Amino acid sequence: MTADVKPSDRIFCALDTTNTEAAVAAASNLLGVVGGIKLGLEFYCANGADGFKAVADTGMPIFLDLKFHDIPNTVVGALRAVMPLAPKILTIHTQGGPEMMRRAAETAAEEADRHGVAAPWVVGVTLLTSLDNDDLAAMSISGSTDTVVPTLAGLAQASGLDGIVCSPKEIAMVRSQTAQDFKLVVPGIRPLGSAAGDQKRVMAPREVISAGADILVIGRPITGADDPVAAAKAIAASL
Repeated sequence: MTADVKPSDRIFCALDTTNTEAAVAAASNLLGVVGGIKLGLEFYCANGADGFKAVADTGMPIFLDLKFHDIPNTVVGALRAVMPLAPKILTIHTQGGPEMMRRAAETAAEEADRHGVAAPWVVGVTLLTSLDNDDLAAMSISGSTDTVVPTLAGLAQASGLDGIVCSPKEIAMVRSQTAQDFKLVVPGIRPLGSAAGDQKRVMAPREVISAGADILVIGRPITGADDPVAAAKAIAASL
């Protein structure tokens, strides 16, 4: 992402709700304050495409975080199904393998063109930010997050993805091994003084930008604040 992008545009607010009215209200309140809204599995399973459209109708760019992970043909079909919604960013799992990633990237571009919408960033989830080295060992995955994440990032770039999702702790390492236009979308961000919640690999917003992130995904520090707009503005000002 270029240096002239406004700090606030780097922030996507994660909405953890199944209530469409609440999501629309949050998106409307934050319009112009943050760069977009992230809608995930919880919201989409409850509300589907109609819920997505209701939030998108506010004018807010949408990060559709469904983390597709299946055989290549199934992921291709899923991408075809959601592409008419014109998400700004969408996610797949890098652990689906190179062919799945390659076909996902190709399908997203082809379907966006067919529907006359802007092609989304297709970004690959490396390791969920709720995982740490103890979790990898428990799952018999050799290596540490410091070795697994860069490996998956390299596969994602070679497979044609626009970027990856990684934790704050891996940004500098991945950035040093990938192209400058390879997007880094980073959850697990907690302003100083915020609780970590279920995230195990966290960092403050300013540190994340300095390390080389493009998009900051921030949920509860904004949505759980007494004044979400003021909280979002304070985070943007800190960048």
